[in-house]
Amino acid sequence: MKRFDFSVIITIAVISLFTAISCNSTTEQSKQDISGKAGEIAVVAAKDQWEAEPGTAIRDILAAECDYLPQKEPLYSLFNVPPQSFNKVFQVHRNILMVKINDDQTEPQISYANDVWAQPQLVVTISAKSELEAADYVREHGKVLVDLYEKAERDRVIANSIQFEEKSLREYVNARVGGSPYFPTVYSLKKQATDFIWISYETSFTNQGIFIYNFPFEGTFQLTPEYLVAKRDEVLQENVPATSDNSYMITNPTIIPGFKTRKVNGLQCVELRSLWDTHNDFMGGPFVQRAYITPDQREIVVIEGFVYAPKYNKRNYLRQVDYIISSFSWDNFVKK
Repeated sequence: MKRFDFSVIITIAVISLFTAISCNSTTEQSKQDISGKAGEIAVVAAKDQWEAEPGTAIRDILAAECDYLPQKEPLYSLFNVPPQSFNKVFQVHRNILMVKINDDQTEPQISYANDVWAQPQLVVTISAKSELEAADYVREHGKVLVDLYEKAERDRVIANSIQFEEKSLREYVNARVGGSPYFPTVYSLKKQATDFIWISYETSFTNQGIFIYNFPFEGTFQLTPEYLVAKRDEVLQENVPATSDNSYMITNPTIIPGFKTRKVNGLQCVELRSLWDTHNDFMGGPFVQRAYITPDQREIVVIEGFVYAPKYNKRNYLRQVDYIISSFSWDNFVKK
């Protein structure tokens, strides 16, 4: 088990350490594959702990409402497993959170381990000498908890995309813009146009799409939510029709987008999250967009994942396309 001595200053270092250890870890023998649904966490805690302060704090952090979805959905779906019921069925769950209250615990801590009973698995343990101390510690370090589970879920999606990759799509996108994410085999090229690519995975009732488009870089004013939304609406009006006459995808005008600068897969980008809508139609859903400046600083490449799933919850569908596009890299970039 790995142990953290948390502070605001070392939070990023902790996540980086988690990455390094995860990438280099080996197992002596093959373990059983994980069980459970994506976005699900088994919380191993006594019933009185789950119904009291520790459980409340855990739910406040990990089951908080997920942002930028059309319906209310929790960040993670939690279920309680009392310690006496934590048998082989639950031990192979993909995400486990264990609560341990012990009078001998000198200070609260959060520790984690990978692939304890199955693979690829994340097991996080919260240890404290009292229920109140555990609850306070969870609230104080909630972001780290969320980041650990998000990284575990993201790594699984990317690993699956690499293992079952549709290489022709990556080669095509690389040739067009100089970089690409990894696309699973279920995705296919839906549309190609000048400076616009649409890659999609569609079933009878769901559509998970990825848009990639580029335009000349003129200045950092283009990396603002106002500019990116206007450019998005311009590009999608031309390239993404809806089902009715004179209908097309737009950005929902009533929602203030989430916007931040961040590093994803080691690359600096700006990220936009909001809801999409349709002009003259009744379709809609969530999307996440990232904009990158090319290494030669001549263009901006936008890569976006969106979901249309009117009969279903959207959280897991959006996470899948989000994590796929987060594997984007400039590995094959050549200056034009």
